[in-house]
Amino acid sequence: MSGDDQLKGYHGFARKKLEGAGVKIWSIVRIINPDATYEGILLPRSELGDEEHVVLKLKTGYNVGVKITEETVIEEVGYSPGHYALPERKVEFKPGKPLVSLIGTGGTVASRLDYRTGAVIPAFTPQELFSAVPELEEICNLETVSLFEIFSEDMQPEYWVQIAKKVAEEINRGVDGVIVAHGTDTMHFTSAALSFMLKDLTVPVVLVGSQRSSDRPSSDAAINLISSAIVASRSDIAEVVVCMHGSSSDDYNLIHRGTRVRKMHTSRRDAFRTIGDIPLGVVANGKIRMLRNDYKRRSDHGKVTVDSKIDPKVVLLYTYPGMQPDIIEHIVKTGYHGIVLAGTGLGHCPKTIIPQIERAVKDGIAVAMTSQCLYGFVGMNVYERGRDLLKIGVIPCGNMLPETAYVKLVYVLGHTRDADEVREMMTSNMCGEITSGEPYNAYLILQGVEES
Repeated sequence: MSGDDQLKGYHGFARKKLEGAGVKIWSIVRIINPDATYEGILLPRSELGDEEHVVLKLKTGYNVGVKITEETVIEEVGYSPGHYALPERKVEFKPGKPLVSLIGTGGTVASRLDYRTGAVIPAFTPQELFSAVPELEEICNLETVSLFEIFSEDMQPEYWVQIAKKVAEEINRGVDGVIVAHGTDTMHFTSAALSFMLKDLTVPVVLVGSQRSSDRPSSDAAINLISSAIVASRSDIAEVVVCMHGSSSDDYNLIHRGTRVRKMHTSRRDAFRTIGDIPLGVVANGKIRMLRNDYKRRSDHGKVTVDSKIDPKVVLLYTYPGMQPDIIEHIVKTGYHGIVLAGTGLGHCPKTIIPQIERAVKDGIAVAMTSQCLYGFVGMNVYERGRDLLKIGVIPCGNMLPETAYVKLVYVLGHTRDADEVREMMTSNMCGEITSGEPYNAYLILQGVEES
């Protein structure tokens, strides 16, 4: 552990008890409470943690928080210092194997856990990745580029442009596929953005992340990375896709189109689902099985370009009962150029905000309507409220997902502010974001593969 603080992250009462016992981070400790006894490696804590608990790495590999009281007895029974290096693994270029570029945007795409110490060792260079996930070496030749390191919740539209340019650069220098390692919270925003910006793709662009970190026995990181490498190196796809767990087990991954995918669970490993459609394919046992054929195919010819014109002054706004008009007024006053509404049902909003929406449209602000139901199409001709919104110029977005519509409006307004042109672009299908209908099996939990 770097630095002089031997009890990093601990403070208050817990720190005093640890100091009194003469223990430090990486000490193997026995904590005796009146109701239970715990033994494990003392791990660092976040500085935001409370002062009544300590964190141990148990022999099982799981972390556990233990409450410390006046009656607690703490004993040091050993010491196991953390090691922050992966063993070196010689990497040789293997002729005949595809070349894949992995672009890192933040987080840990893969890592290996030192179960003695609890240290999670991040892996990013080819040597580190092949050491942490040796199966990769049998799939492809791998090169890595660290573009930036941010949490995905801190992603900005201008970062989408940087990612798109780096992806195009890698493809145009001759790689056979690209993997973008990305945090899961906003992965579906980035996959949509890359889908709109990258033109004339010739190889797969695969976004991947992990729902559970590698210090957990149930981590999905390695299998997601392996499946993504298979898609990037072997598939005949030439689109932006997301490749993540398809079930809560480790039996298969799904290949989702970048504009139809959404994170649908906070913690499940199969959190990413194709909405209102079925995925492009499945990766299982090292093989790809396509579920549909309406996708762009890989090509050996052509140059990838980036259409990076964007206008970030767009807001995504969910409507709800009791919504007040001053919200729309504030958006207008603060200079936004576009509003994507995630309306109720078929694309509705409270009548209290309709005058403000009309004013926004008259002021040149594009207002688009999606449904917070996620599944199904907006149908603004069905009921009076929808027809009223159409009359004042609200743009219906079919079955486009709210997040995808937000990204698309950022992209469209970068090209034009003309109302008719914006409407034409928003209602036209560019890269699978709007479909002509929903398959009968597109509303099922297992995403259309349950009969296979």
